[in-house]
Amino acid sequence: QVQLVESGGGLVQAGGSLRLSCAASGRTFSSYNMGWFRQGPGKEREFVAGINWRGGRTRYVDSVKGRFTISRDNAKNTVYLQMNSLNPEDTAVYYCAARFMALGVDSDYAQYNYWGQGTQVTVSS
Repeated sequence: QVQLVESGGGLVQAGGSLRLSCAASGRTFSSYNMGWFRQGPGKEREFVAGINWRGGRTRYVDSVKGRFTISRDNAKNTVYLQMNSLNPEDTAVYYCAARFMALGVDSDYAQYNYWGQGTQVTVSS
């Protein structure tokens, strides 16, 4: 079992930055690929970024490439999402998710086994 708790969301003006954190319980965090997803108002859940269990492979949705950076600190059981140059289209509830060790970084939310409760990010224009 892995329990995930997100933090760091909030209200920010367009062009601003936020860093989301996702703290995981359990001693096997380093065995899990981690992903960030988001769900905006009236939209389906969307893959944002993912990182493999070793931290050496990452993947991003095209709309955030060059603006968002995913990273992890296995010693702290935490995964981060640094979000820069935010725009109103980034407004959503952001969720972190965990998938037991896999070769690739999946963008399919159905492949992830554990989910956090979400944190709201609102970007004003």
